[in-house]
Amino acid sequence: MSSISHNNWHTANQRYLTAALGVVCAALQRYAALDKGPATERDVPLAQRVLLRMLAGGMPDPPALDVVCAAFGLSPFERDILLLCAGVALDVEFARACALAQGEPQRDYPTFALALAALPKPNWQALAPNAPLRYWHLIDIGPGTSLTSSPLRIDERILHELTGFGQLDPQLSALVEPLDQQPGSHGHQELAEQIVSLWATNASPTPVIHLLGSDRASRRAVATSACRAAGLRLYALAANDIPTNAVERERLARLWEREAALSNSALLIECDQLDGTEQSREQSLDRLLGMISGLVLIAGGVRRRSIRRTIIAFNLPTATTQEQQAIWRSTLGDSAIHLNGSLDLLATQFSLSPAAIHTICHATVGATTRAIGGTRPASDELAHRLWQAARNEARQYMDDLAQWIEPSASWHDLILPEAQKRTMKEIVLHMRQRARVYQQWGFATKSARGLGISALFAGGSGTGKTMAAEVLAAELQLDLYRIDLSAVVSKYIGETEKNLRRVFDAAEASGAILLFDEADALFGKRSDVKDSHDRHANIEVSYLLQRMESYRGLAILTTNLKDSLDSAFLRRIRFVVQFPFPDAEQRAEIWRRMFPNATPTEGLDPTKLARLSVAGGNIRNIALGAAFLAADEQTPVRMQHLLRAAHSECAKIEKPLTASEIKDWV
Repeated sequence: MSSISHNNWHTANQRYLTAALGVVCAALQRYAALDKGPATERDVPLAQRVLLRMLAGGMPDPPALDVVCAAFGLSPFERDILLLCAGVALDVEFARACALAQGEPQRDYPTFALALAALPKPNWQALAPNAPLRYWHLIDIGPGTSLTSSPLRIDERILHELTGFGQLDPQLSALVEPLDQQPGSHGHQELAEQIVSLWATNASPTPVIHLLGSDRASRRAVATSACRAAGLRLYALAANDIPTNAVERERLARLWEREAALSNSALLIECDQLDGTEQSREQSLDRLLGMISGLVLIAGGVRRRSIRRTIIAFNLPTATTQEQQAIWRSTLGDSAIHLNGSLDLLATQFSLSPAAIHTICHATVGATTRAIGGTRPASDELAHRLWQAARNEARQYMDDLAQWIEPSASWHDLILPEAQKRTMKEIVLHMRQRARVYQQWGFATKSARGLGISALFAGGSGTGKTMAAEVLAAELQLDLYRIDLSAVVSKYIGETEKNLRRVFDAAEASGAILLFDEADALFGKRSDVKDSHDRHANIEVSYLLQRMESYRGLAILTTNLKDSLDSAFLRRIRFVVQFPFPDAEQRAEIWRRMFPNATPTEGLDPTKLARLSVAGGNIRNIALGAAFLAADEQTPVRMQHLLRAAHSECAKIEKPLTASEIKDWV
């Protein structure tokens, strides 16, 4: 309805409700005046029936009372009971009429006994627990000595609906939230159309739609689009909020079905926190699905089945790079004119939902414009801010799954042979040119596999493998996450794959660089199958190989034992960088760059220090230990401090400290 027709309807609805209440009030008054006369005198006068028909016929949409009665199948007698309870809540004259009709001033409330005696076409069935008034909680029964003499009260939600000011039931508002997401990608719209087609088949009960996918905003967008196309409102309920108590769960189901009938709504149950292991929660969800016959969707969680209701699952298609590019451009409007290359890189690096892209664009353009005084922001500045905003948005996917490493190293800190540095630069080049090669030049159309960029950093402990990963993250302006192998690998069959699936799915959305430290423990050689454990270990490795090959981001693996890695895995690695143990010249260079400019030093000789045959990680530990010793003495860092620190570090790693290495240090 337009605002004008809605106002007209609201005014007419008030008139209709007032007239209908007048009919019931007149029935009470006639009953009292006739001294509890015969039932034949209760019929509604013809003039009042004609008035009600005229008022309803002149309304742009049916009156709320008629909609409620039709939704719950109320008989004329049940309709009058509802009006009797509504009248007492809305008009003090009804309370007087009730007291007069019952012959007691204190009994100024409606009862079933009064309704049976005073209202037309009485029916005892209206009092039954499975009859609409009680089943749908349209009225509440107060305390009393018997069912017929107990006070009756209209439910607040129903009262508001009759007056034309329908609002979500207060008992539901604490559990469900209304949804109205931004439209999704083209693939999401197509999926929404499929869902609407399923609903249109009028199967009974309607199948439950299960939306599978890691991105919550995309699932909500699909569900919202389907409901909007079907003319439905959509509300979301967290699966963890479903009561495990049977009585509370049944009341929730009744209240929701009542709400769905009143507001023409569908329910989206979000199962992000359910993983199939908590039996009581899983059973509560399954039983609730069996109690609700209306339109229900499930979002997230594991693929599930139900013995109570058919569930049809859909895997949400991830918006393609081209779709994301189009969303970036359409949302940015004129601001996107000079950002083509930047937007291509954004869409290639981050797999964000349409809703997230809309939020980033509107917030970033506004903030950038305000920061530079209200003029249109320069393309470079806007591109930088959009990139950082996308990083921040995507970070949420990985924060609970891996350790974030804040890069603190630069190319200046990385001491490697020239060949290894060239390979590192090639990794950066591949990352930056992915959009052109994969999308513009068509390599992505050849195969969805093998589009990821993987690198193996092999070398002894302390040779700079993790530092090199930090350098790449800083250069590419991407987040770096170290995967905690102890949290990923499980002795239980199937758990390792599930944990890895969560990591890779989150990484796909976040665009993060994954760092698998000591990868030989996870990606080791597949063994000969001797028992079920060997077979499953090989399945784990195969799964890892598949995910590494299809992962579109940058995955870096570090190992001290390159030869222990599976050969099939090594064939799928795009870059292999060998980190050699530093020679004397490289160690001297590491020493020269080790101390920050703010650190006071005196008499340090990098050539002498380089005689100590240790890796770069050990050099850092020695330098840091010496700095603490000097700080305690309130002097600059000197060779004697480094000597003491070297003794401690070599003792820790069980390396003999020879006289030739520390000769002339002090």
